[in-house]
Amino acid sequence: MAAPAKRVEQLDRVVIRFAGDSGDGMQLTGDRFTSETAQLGNDISTLPNFPAEIRAPAGTLPGVSSFQVHFADYDILTPGDSPNVLVAMNPAALKANLADLPAGADIIVNTDEFTKRNLAKVGWTASPLEDGSLGEYALHPVALTSMTIGALAELGVAKKDAERAKNMFALGLLSWMYSRPFESTIRFLERKFAKRPDLVAANKAAFQAGWNFGETTEDFSVRYEVKPAKMLPGTYRNITGNAALALGLVAAGVRAKLPVFLGAYPITPASDILHELSKHKRFGITTMQAEDEIAAIGAALGASYGGALGVTTTSGPGVALKGETISLAIALELPLVIVDVQRAGPSTGLPTKTEQADLNMALYGRHGEAPLAVIAPRSPSDCFHAAIEAARIALKYRTPVILLSDNYVANGSEPWLLPEVNDLPDISVEYTTEPNGEDGRFLPYLRDPETLARPWAIPGTPGLEHRIGGLEKADKTGDISYDPANHEFMVRIRAERIESIPVPDVEIEDPDENARVLVLGWGSTYGPIGAACRALRQRGLPIAQAHLRHLSPLPANLGEVLEAYDKVVIPEMNLGQLAHVIRAKYLVDAVPFNQISGLPFTAATLENMLEDVVKNG
Repeated sequence: MAAPAKRVEQLDRVVIRFAGDSGDGMQLTGDRFTSETAQLGNDISTLPNFPAEIRAPAGTLPGVSSFQVHFADYDILTPGDSPNVLVAMNPAALKANLADLPAGADIIVNTDEFTKRNLAKVGWTASPLEDGSLGEYALHPVALTSMTIGALAELGVAKKDAERAKNMFALGLLSWMYSRPFESTIRFLERKFAKRPDLVAANKAAFQAGWNFGETTEDFSVRYEVKPAKMLPGTYRNITGNAALALGLVAAGVRAKLPVFLGAYPITPASDILHELSKHKRFGITTMQAEDEIAAIGAALGASYGGALGVTTTSGPGVALKGETISLAIALELPLVIVDVQRAGPSTGLPTKTEQADLNMALYGRHGEAPLAVIAPRSPSDCFHAAIEAARIALKYRTPVILLSDNYVANGSEPWLLPEVNDLPDISVEYTTEPNGEDGRFLPYLRDPETLARPWAIPGTPGLEHRIGGLEKADKTGDISYDPANHEFMVRIRAERIESIPVPDVEIEDPDENARVLVLGWGSTYGPIGAACRALRQRGLPIAQAHLRHLSPLPANLGEVLEAYDKVVIPEMNLGQLAHVIRAKYLVDAVPFNQISGLPFTAATLENMLEDVVKNG
């Protein structure tokens, strides 16, 4: 007699966290679940979280790797605050994540790993699976490892390879639980292990075993469904911030009608931009993995001098090393895009954790008066458009531009509506081809009266020979000049060129137009701030939100916006760097709210803080 069909329950949102040892494949498992979910049309936001060590000691707390995915049938802004489901592959994964779980959350644990030795590694003398300490949760003990080995026994797979497939068993179980399509995962496994048919068979069998376990076990009596979210019509793909930024640079080259040159030295968390760009040579992309950070930016600046869109990618430590060449680019007044995927510092700091603490370095971290443009994307998909905007400013105004991403944005993912290429801005520029002086001479620092940009003369163009280098240039002629008046003029005109770049006005989200508190953010705080403000408005508390993409120059209407509110609150993942800028420039008593834990804000944290500000002033 066939078992009765299991009840299917509709949910509007779910947060799942996969956690295990850094060798358990949690990032791969989370990525595959996210891809399956994207196919169903849910809105998605993810948060990978992994150790900096290549392989921390197995079974220890420092070695725990996790991947959180939030999916819903409506527009969401964050990866979620608290998981509804935790998949814990060992005691360390359970202990590291237990404090984040709300009462009633489902915990799926791999009981095979709850040995005395593994319990001792995390300081437990008794198993929490047996001592009643997990009574407030819905506990699902599953012998993941032994069941996977049993499922693969007939395939003749080595025990070590069979054990490694336990993450696919877990993925199969969760895919069944939440009614995810699995065809793309099967195709992925066939591609990934194409040279090892035995591993293709093993992983497919483990996935199917997990699916079948969910279907037949009495421990899971309910399946869940999350309907597709209502989105604008078009073609979507799931994309990470680093991938979106790389594609944005490709699109910038196409729309500028210029070759793109990337000079990069591998550094966490920016390396994936180099990896992605290296796949797109057919679009005129040249990538060079340099021997160090200084060589990388030197090559990129040289490419700009030669007529390409020069780009270099790095993180905070690399920006410090590139500082002298950035200053040279400012003196030469050449286009250059510097991508800083921020991580927690100082020094090596927390290489795989997130922070927004490079703003001061981006704005001021050079010798002399050396202003440049700074912009920051607010989400993974926004990295695409921010990259195009950075290229546009660099090319039109002949300036270095620092693009401040961060680890949260770079490795997180969300659905991205693919734009039409012809709808992207035309950012093409024209090289100077003829002398521009009244006497037939070429004046390399004769400026465009609208943009204050100097001519872009490509080496080898007849009649346009000119001097370059770091010594101060004479106005118009570009000759070396030690004249005090000329130096002051050049310093001021370079600053004016940046300050006069027109950028879009900052937009205010204040639905009822009666808020007295404004929350001002930049970069990746957009999602948590937006989710917190949305929750407060749903409870009848008026609050306004504004978010900055352009940090240098700042929007022209920002001062007027700030003056319209009684209180301005600025949440940042640093010790108040934007708040200091706002206070100094606009004489506004901005209230900083800071977190430097290496993790993004939760919406609940901001909601509680902002509720107090709204109610108590």
